[in-house]
Amino acid sequence: MRRRDGHRPGRQGGGIFWWLIRWGLLLGVTVGLGGVLYGVHLDRVVRVKFEGKRWSLPARVYARPLELYAGRGLTEEALKAELGRLDYRPVSPPAKPGTFAADKDGWRIHTRPFRFWDGEEPERTLDLTLADGKVAGLADAAGGPAPVLVRLEPPLIASIYPTQAEDRVLLRRQDLPDLLVKSLVAVEDRNFFEHGGVDPKAIGRALFENLRAGGMVQGGSTLTQQLVKNFYLSQERTLVRKATEAYMAVLLDMRYPKDDILEAYANEIYLGQDGSRAIHGFGLASQFYFDRSLGDIGIPQTALLVALIKGPSYYDPRRHPERSLERRNLVLDLMLEGQVITEDQANTAKAAPLGLRDGGGRPIGEYPAFLQLVRRQLQRDYTEEDLSTEGLGIFSTLDPAVQAQAERGIRERLPKLEKSKGMKPGTLESAAVITSVAGGEVLAVVGGRDADFAGFNRALDAERSIGSLIKPVVFLAALSEPERYSLTSSLSDGPVSLRVGDSIWSPRNYDHRSHGSVPLYKALARSYNQATVSLGLSLGVKRIAGLLTDLGVSHKVQVVPAILLGVTALSPLEVAQVYQTLAAGGFRAPLRAIREVTDAQGRPLNRYPLAVEQVARSDAVFLTTWAMQQVINQGTATALKKVLPEGLTVAGKTGTTDELRDSWFAGFSGDKVAVVWVGRDDNKPTTFSGAAGALPVWGDIMAALDNQPLSDVPPEGVTLGACGGGQVPYIRSGGVRCGGGGAGGGAGGGGQGGKGTTDGDADGPAVDGPPAPDKAEPKGPPVRPTKRASNPFLDDL
Repeated sequence: MRRRDGHRPGRQGGGIFWWLIRWGLLLGVTVGLGGVLYGVHLDRVVRVKFEGKRWSLPARVYARPLELYAGRGLTEEALKAELGRLDYRPVSPPAKPGTFAADKDGWRIHTRPFRFWDGEEPERTLDLTLADGKVAGLADAAGGPAPVLVRLEPPLIASIYPTQAEDRVLLRRQDLPDLLVKSLVAVEDRNFFEHGGVDPKAIGRALFENLRAGGMVQGGSTLTQQLVKNFYLSQERTLVRKATEAYMAVLLDMRYPKDDILEAYANEIYLGQDGSRAIHGFGLASQFYFDRSLGDIGIPQTALLVALIKGPSYYDPRRHPERSLERRNLVLDLMLEGQVITEDQANTAKAAPLGLRDGGGRPIGEYPAFLQLVRRQLQRDYTEEDLSTEGLGIFSTLDPAVQAQAERGIRERLPKLEKSKGMKPGTLESAAVITSVAGGEVLAVVGGRDADFAGFNRALDAERSIGSLIKPVVFLAALSEPERYSLTSSLSDGPVSLRVGDSIWSPRNYDHRSHGSVPLYKALARSYNQATVSLGLSLGVKRIAGLLTDLGVSHKVQVVPAILLGVTALSPLEVAQVYQTLAAGGFRAPLRAIREVTDAQGRPLNRYPLAVEQVARSDAVFLTTWAMQQVINQGTATALKKVLPEGLTVAGKTGTTDELRDSWFAGFSGDKVAVVWVGRDDNKPTTFSGAAGALPVWGDIMAALDNQPLSDVPPEGVTLGACGGGQVPYIRSGGVRCGGGGAGGGAGGGGQGGKGTTDGDADGPAVDGPPAPDKAEPKGPPVRPTKRASNPFLDDL
């Protein structure tokens, strides 16, 4: 039946219905297609990051490893200190890596495995005996062949963090203890190994519990969803983010095995904060909270780590121990419920303390001055991004034992020096550099009296006039001409005057006296300025500047007569390079703070080999070193004889600059070079000569170290000759043996003028005795030398 308007009844309602269906289908197809396309996008996001570089890993900087071998110098105190740096625990018997036991019969050490650049150092149990300050015996406690050499793992001294300051210790799936995995599943995701990334049962259970409690008491996120939230997404709480999280969790579970997901979760999860450093992953968290590796912790510690997942800040065990303890015990109940542990184990674990230890997971010490040198050398080969994201292993040359002695020497000696002059505490500053002779490796760097202060690094950046430290270079140049000079050649120590522009340069000796004709070796030992200047001018200032460059000074040296008395400004590191070359017999090896660099997998990258170049005659260097030994035996550093161990022969030179502003001592034993500077940051006079200021610090440091004496075996071409009753080395081919030779002129010489120093150190004040007298240099006319009929040096020898 039709209505009057011609329309059938119900037609309009039916049209709307089909219209809704059509548009609903279209909308569904559109949404479905959009969902598929969005899923393709999310799938790509999941794959790119999960299969690529997952984390920005900090570079880790290591000190040198302690090498153990028969005959190596090592005291019980030094071994105990090294094991302490490595956090080895005294346990009897030492059944696990990182433990040791000691008794009257010796040491048993269970070492940790470590991957070096040249291979893996395996886990071992060693029997070690010490006698007379050396390793007397080294054996395999398991009865295997006795190892020739064993390296303990190197101490971690620093990490170079990425911008966001995340830190983690990466673990493989097989490194995760079963207890931890079972606890995670029991507490965080019971159906982890069954669900497909999202667990509908857990969501329903959480919804029911939350409705019943009238608040948020339980979450339904799986471990996979938690990984997605932390690894890919932000922490915002919106429905869109939650839906994206679930979608990505399903995609992740479809593409990767459960073990891969579990491994990524264990390394990514955020578990605390250490200042600006974010603690990620169970590996680092175990070290940070308990100072133990993840494999070494027990049930209560494992429960605490799992407890922190819910809220690392809220349950921080150091700031909120009560909350943390309550949460840990709840986790133990869930572990019991999930049959991970027994009831007795749960009760025992609940009664245990939190067991926190300070300092875990951090580098063992702060070495800002040395690390500045490391970073400068690294920046020649790596970008800042490489250093903070690629997980590089930086194996440095730092010797923590040497560094500790250098810091102690400065810290304890400077207050005594200040007190002796009535100075305000904190007036003096100091810097020190110690290197190895054989390898040119920097063993220690102290940038100031507060060694932990990461500010101005005086060892690297304080360029100060070096005073008499230049004199061995002048005498080396002379002894390199054996046809003209020998150690006993006569030099004139008379007044020297040289016109420099509109003024007259007249350097004087420290004692304000002239000493007539003196043997060459004595002029160096007593640090006579006038004799040095006369000798340098006869050789040529340009030649001295060139030799200084050859020995290792990198910047341009100003060719002026005043460099003969050390007007050249150098840093302690540059001085160490010059004296390193002398100590190595004229072979220059650029000082290095890095041995090797490895990638995150332990594969070697850039090598830092020992590059050696001969820049001076070995025979002439030997003679110069002999003369520098006389600085200690009868010259300006005789105080060292009271400080250094008997039988330890060293060579060195004091240095003092204008108005006693800078006090230096640089010297070397058979295996170590040490340079010490003492001064003031405001460049005002210190009133200390090199013998009174830097020398006591140098003596304190070197006396505390294990040193080898200088070798007395001369190189080829050098022999000992009897001169005046003493044995003096000379170069056979030179023809000049006892006496003879000598400077060709007094005040002559070329080059441009310049302001000189008033150096010429006082003769040997005692290390603990009074400092050298504070005397200003005279400004009057030159003092004429006393005339002598013959040279006095034969009696001295």
